[in-house]
Amino acid sequence: MKVKILSSRLIKPLYEENPPPTTKCIPLSVFDLVTYDQHVAVIYVYRPQIVSNATIELGLRKALSVYRERAGRLGVDSEGNRVILLNDEGVRFVEASVDRALDHVTPFMPSTSLLCLHPSLECTVELVQVQVTRFSCGSMAVGFTAHHFVADGHATSNFLVAWGQACRGLEIDQLPFHDRKIFSPRNPPLFEFEHRGVEYLAQNFKQIYPLIDHSIEDVVSYKVRFTSDFLSALKAKASSMRGNAKPFSTFESIVAHLWRAITKARGMNASETTQVRISVDGRSRLNPCVPKGYFGNLVLWAFAKAKVSNLLNEPLPYAANLLHEAVVSVDDNYFKSFIDFSNHKVKEEDLIPNADTNDLILWPNLEVHSWLRFPFYDLDFGCGGPHAFTPSFAPTEGMIILLPSFVGDGSIEVCVPLFRQNLESFKQICHSLD
Repeated sequence: MKVKILSSRLIKPLYEENPPPTTKCIPLSVFDLVTYDQHVAVIYVYRPQIVSNATIELGLRKALSVYRERAGRLGVDSEGNRVILLNDEGVRFVEASVDRALDHVTPFMPSTSLLCLHPSLECTVELVQVQVTRFSCGSMAVGFTAHHFVADGHATSNFLVAWGQACRGLEIDQLPFHDRKIFSPRNPPLFEFEHRGVEYLAQNFKQIYPLIDHSIEDVVSYKVRFTSDFLSALKAKASSMRGNAKPFSTFESIVAHLWRAITKARGMNASETTQVRISVDGRSRLNPCVPKGYFGNLVLWAFAKAKVSNLLNEPLPYAANLLHEAVVSVDDNYFKSFIDFSNHKVKEEDLIPNADTNDLILWPNLEVHSWLRFPFYDLDFGCGGPHAFTPSFAPTEGMIILLPSFVGDGSIEVCVPLFRQNLESFKQICHSLD
């Protein structure tokens, strides 16, 4: 697929009244600083419609006037703290075309061919980039990239919905809450949990990985779909030993299944240990809850660990229970302990965040991101919802993303990057309930 770039420019927020000063800044919160220092890219696909690039651009400018962080830049304040500069320098807006019909380049599976549908993620100072690509049939792809320091998936999806509302001439129905100083430490602080080696590492820490005969060039990304019937059967099996206790969630059940299937497909030794790292949203866990519409990052991690022999020899409920116990342990007390630790110990001990964007091979571990509850499919520019939606190609072996199927039938799609030689084995076992 050859994409022709027609234009590339910066666009700035459009204010209804006098623009605000461009000298203010927002300090990054302790949650912002422990996430990934990189852009994340997603791609929307729309069937032929009449919405113009000008309408999409105008809506974006209006949305940026409400979400000013997106039009700013990362920087440091006078005390050396990392901040978002509210300087309104703008976001990158690219217009492009493809001399082919959409049907000639589908299905949109995560692969290197998707990289041409959004601006490069490397060496960019803009905190948001947009590329609108028109196909010869009239269909359209919208590639969107955003820096993770500014907001997590929950907040980003709210911004995307607001962008669509602005394009349709509607009022943005959920205004963002911008104050990132609300996470104050307790007095006195209480360090109830260990955060060294979890969210933070020592400056001289070096991760030792097992020797494997593969490189990042061997990674391929596969999207597997699980029907609602399969998910119901999987949940019933995972919860079969729960007795009168509440059944495991669909998320816990499918991640337990994937953990076992991927571990088996990798052909790992029985004596090895494998770990799943799961993102946990603090919005529903902190007490009191954060204000509705909080715009920023509010995610920590849960870790479930098992010996390969136990994971594969024990039934599915064993893995589901490990995941459940790990996730529920990241509760209000854990989040508050993290806030206290971040404010009192990180500088004192010269610790650094444990979010390594250069770690592209997670073997023997997994990392799980659930996008199941994000309203990504609600981005409507005035031509209806998207025909398809997918994360871009991100070849991090073992980093899986769960998405609700765009057809809306209750099925779930999972992006699974694996080494090429393990993929066929995974395909053969991923739909087995045995």
